[in-house]
Amino acid sequence: MNYLALDASTEACSVALKIGNTVTSRYELCPQSHSLMLLPMVDDLLKEAGKQLTDLDGLIFGRGPGSFTGVRIGVGVAQGLAFSAQLPVVGVSSLQAMAQSAFEKHQQSKVIAAIDARMSEVYNGYFVANEQGIMQPQVEESVLAPEKLAQHLANMSVQTAYGVGTGWDAYAEELSTLKKNSGSPEVLFPTAEAMIKIGQFAFSQGEGVEAQDAQPSYVRDTVSWKKLPGRE
Repeated sequence: MNYLALDASTEACSVALKIGNTVTSRYELCPQSHSLMLLPMVDDLLKEAGKQLTDLDGLIFGRGPGSFTGVRIGVGVAQGLAFSAQLPVVGVSSLQAMAQSAFEKHQQSKVIAAIDARMSEVYNGYFVANEQGIMQPQVEESVLAPEKLAQHLANMSVQTAYGVGTGWDAYAEELSTLKKNSGSPEVLFPTAEAMIKIGQFAFSQGEGVEAQDAQPSYVRDTVSWKKLPGRE
């Protein structure tokens, strides 16, 4: 089966292409440049493989959580490409993708993912590998003040696990007791390459949907802004 995956949910922008058993990818840290990078990356990989979108069986996209703008860009590009080639789509959590990278690259089967969500909060999730080697969520993804994460996970009998994501560095003091790996996490951002395996498994389970049904996952659905004086 042939799949294209793309992600723009964080500072990282990435695209991966799976043709048969071969996976090629592009990855770049490019804050605020995702809209300029995604389509050229897609075009580059397809040309390199000698393929067109219509040769694919499905499209996988990073649904978030992460940057509101980045998530919207990723979903919008995925929908446009899928519409043009009549491809089914699957959304993959950015938190789950980081956990998958920890499993693939560091043989870690229990992972806590934490992304700096700004506003003194972290997007978080806890994942455990299943028999197929796919990291599966054990608790609903949420956004919390970092000092509340330990109790949140303790309710699920989670004490420590391998940590991934930018949240560990941003809130080192509050989160340090939860992470068994020392120092800055080796996996800081999600990648489209990690999303390929998750997305392929989701397609095999019948989870593919039409392009118009592609949905982002912001986790934090609303943001309260303090109004300027005189503009209440």
